[in-house]
Amino acid sequence: MEVRLLALNGTADHVHLLLSLPASAALADVVRTLKANSSRWVREEFANKTFAWQPGYGAFSVSPSHRSPVCRYIERQEEHHRHLDFREELLDFLKRSGIEYDERWVGD
Repeated sequence: MEVRLLALNGTADHVHLLLSLPASAALADVVRTLKANSSRWVREEFANKTFAWQPGYGAFSVSPSHRSPVCRYIERQEEHHRHLDFREELLDFLKRSGIEYDERWVGD
């Protein structure tokens, strides 16, 4: 399966990835593989036996015409989150997009 990484960055409490997935890829399978492999790498590389990802994740599609702005947004995570924490940003995005959510699953 050809999954292409287009952008990657984050802060201490979350990470953003912009991926290009083939039509045949199931998002849940891709995320499960990413989490499993990256968890193993962190545990081995940094001797961090307690590292674990949270159970859930958020995923949003991006049209090709918006890839560049999304890449710039991902590149500027530290700067961006000096003004707005992850949870506030996610809730604002969900509300502006008209996406229903359960606050129990939106992290602390």
